[in-house]
Amino acid sequence: MVEKLSYSELETIVEQSPILIWRSDLSKKCNYFNETWLKFTGRSFDQEIGDGWTEGVHPDDFDGCVGTYISFFEKKEAFEMEYRLKRHDGEYRWIFDRCAPFFDENGLFKGYIGSCVDVHARKLAEIENNKKMSILEKYVPICSWCSSVRKDDGYWDRISEYLTSEHGIKLTHGICPNCQRKYES
Repeated sequence: MVEKLSYSELETIVEQSPILIWRSDLSKKCNYFNETWLKFTGRSFDQEIGDGWTEGVHPDDFDGCVGTYISFFEKKEAFEMEYRLKRHDGEYRWIFDRCAPFFDENGLFKGYIGSCVDVHARKLAEIENNKKMSILEKYVPICSWCSSVRKDDGYWDRISEYLTSEHGIKLTHGICPNCQRKYES
C-alpha cells in the first residue's frame, strides 16, 4: 500500500523544489508563487500576484506568452511554452513552462498550476545551431572542375547564368592578370 503524502510534506516539496511553481484561479490571475520563483525573480509575492508576474516577461515574448496562456485557459487543456523571464540580476533567462489545469474534488475547473525550469543554456545552443544551419543553407553547390552551379531543381548552370537568373546579378567577363600570364606563356 502506498502511503499518501501529508499536506506538510507536499508543502515542503513545493517550496523547496528547484522548479519555479505558480498557480492561477478562475480570474486567470496568479495567486501563488513558490519561494523558488520569488528567489529567481527577486520580487516579493505582492509584486508578482495577479498579473504582476508579467512585468518580468521579456517584451518580445509578452504577447505570445500571455496569448498562449489565455487561449489554453479557455480550453482548460494542458500546454507548454517557452519565454524569457527576468531574473533577480536583471538578466532575461529562457524558461520552459509546463501548465496544467486543476480541478476540485467535484471535477470543477479551478485554474492552472505551472512549473517552470530554466532552459537558458539549451535555448542559446539551439539558437546558435539555427544560425549555423542558416549559414549552411546559403552555400551553393559548385562544380570543382567547370564552376557550374547546381540549382534547387537539380540542373546545372554556368555560374554567370546562375547569378543572373537567381539573384539578378549581371556579370561582365574579362581575364585576370594571373590567367593572362598563364595563357600568354
